[in-house]
Amino acid sequence: MEQDYRQRLAEIDAAVARARLDPVMLVERAAALLAGRVGCRVDETHAYLLRRAAKQGRAVAEVAGEVLATVESRAGGSHGGDLALDELVRPHPQPAPRRRPRRSTGAAGAGAWGAMMQQVFDGLPGNHLAMLPVRNDDGGEIVDFRIVAVSPETVDFSGRAAGQMVGLTMTQSYPALPDELWQAWRGAVADGQPREVGPMPYTGAGDRSPADVVISARIQPVGPGLMATWVRHDEQTRLAERIAQIERLGNLGWGEADLVSGHNTWSQELYRIYERDPALGPLTGEEQDALLLAEDEPVRRQAAEAFGRGETMDLTYRIRIGGRIKHLRTVLDAVRDVHGRPIKFYGITQDLTAQETNRARLTEVEALLREHQRELAAEHALTAQLQQIVLPVPAEPFDLPHLRVAVRYLPAEEASRVGGDWFHADTTDDGSVVLAVGDVAGHGIHAATVMAQLRHLLAGLTVTATSDPAELLDHLNRLLYRVGMTATAVVARYEPHTRVIRWAQAGHPAPLHTRAGTTARLQRPRGVLLGALPTARYDTATLPLHPGDLLLFYTDGLIERRHGPADAGLAEVIAALNDISTSGSHEPLANLLARLRRANADDDTCILAVRHHRFPGPAQPRQDGHGHA
Repeated sequence: MEQDYRQRLAEIDAAVARARLDPVMLVERAAALLAGRVGCRVDETHAYLLRRAAKQGRAVAEVAGEVLATVESRAGGSHGGDLALDELVRPHPQPAPRRRPRRSTGAAGAGAWGAMMQQVFDGLPGNHLAMLPVRNDDGGEIVDFRIVAVSPETVDFSGRAAGQMVGLTMTQSYPALPDELWQAWRGAVADGQPREVGPMPYTGAGDRSPADVVISARIQPVGPGLMATWVRHDEQTRLAERIAQIERLGNLGWGEADLVSGHNTWSQELYRIYERDPALGPLTGEEQDALLLAEDEPVRRQAAEAFGRGETMDLTYRIRIGGRIKHLRTVLDAVRDVHGRPIKFYGITQDLTAQETNRARLTEVEALLREHQRELAAEHALTAQLQQIVLPVPAEPFDLPHLRVAVRYLPAEEASRVGGDWFHADTTDDGSVVLAVGDVAGHGIHAATVMAQLRHLLAGLTVTATSDPAELLDHLNRLLYRVGMTATAVVARYEPHTRVIRWAQAGHPAPLHTRAGTTARLQRPRGVLLGALPTARYDTATLPLHPGDLLLFYTDGLIERRHGPADAGLAEVIAALNDISTSGSHEPLANLLARLRRANADDDTCILAVRHHRFPGPAQPRQDGHGHA
């Protein structure tokens, strides 16, 4: 007998030691174990532990450890224990007899009880508060209840947090509580029996209170006071609506299947995904398998095998509903028994049909874009070949009578933008020099073809008809008007014996003239866009050249930036011309072209630079100067 008593003390000491280490878990374990032995709710065994701790003036964790040791020893065959526990674990406990309420509770005792309740609440989820009765002056009738502990999650109907509620009375916190609830509180203090009240409406008072909420309350007598647990049904409704909205936005639904009870539950969105009437209830497993496409059966089987090994299943598959294919993704997990066998399934299914349809369309668009890029690349190569066939761009400066000429061509960065710019530089039979730069509207192979026609027509006219700039532009205008195209151009003729340039333009940027470090843009004579009118008049202007003068013909890609005002790059070009003309360089044209950069990467740029020789002499051998770009 003494040995049994010592063993019992050792078990209690061990339980108390565990309580000091993890009091919240110890209380939870003791309450759960008692609930399983007695067959009652866990909250009732929680209340039992609190009452017992308050009655003995000890910490609830210490009482929980003692009770846990007692129950565990009984499971091992011990017959120890006490009457209070014996009463709790009776199969059918009789209602406790009505008892007279305590008339008063000392301040120290009330404070200790409140601290103990707060310690318990800190480890419990939900909305709970502990309150002590407030009696009238003679200590008889209960006139109010004072809040002494509140669970951290609790927020009252006026928006006060838990820490702001402690110390207030219930009439201060909830001035409009129903009489039914006050009667339940007073009755629980009087007879020591738990109660449940509600659902019932609560109409708030004051500006901080909501208009109406629906509440239920569970009241449990504990020691000198009550523990009240609140359920706000409006919060539950809002939570359900929020979940439903998330499902709609995410196009997903949830389901559960209890293998023990055989009860299955689907959300409304899952019924919508499967296009099933909710009145028919969830589909069976066989019915769901029948919707699966045969091609996806191996994927489903592989996922099922992994799920059987205890893994979470994440499966993307297709089903056929009403002649249409749907793409679904299901994430499934299970509650399993101690042997790893599933006893309850729960999962989420998302309808990915719209995303898959969009992805398929994007794939088609990407294929079309790749094909278009291949076509553009082929067109670009053909355009470049055509340009080289018509006449290659000279790599180095070359000489014409009394002039040194250099050409640079900068193609657009995009293949589809290449093909419209061209140039011409050659002598005529009378010894004069014809210079020209042009820009055909549009890009690609068609623009390159028209460009070649213009260049060949200009070259032929200078040999067979005229070298006058205005007359040449008139012929080019009639050609373009006939083919329905437009272009800009500037044409100049240099006469070596007079050292004068005579030039005309058709909607084209005026050439730049540099002398002794000063650059000016020439005043354009009258001339409209080529191909715009069936008949057009083109005037000419003249400019005498001095030894060392620079003359720059160019297309608009050199000075017009992609984003910004027209001629945005003109200042940079003028600065380069000024520097080169005063640098004393032996290769001024080559240095100039090396410095020039196009302003607009979306457009071709053609540059024709001309420098007057300082000491005129006989013409030097040159490269062929016919060209286009």
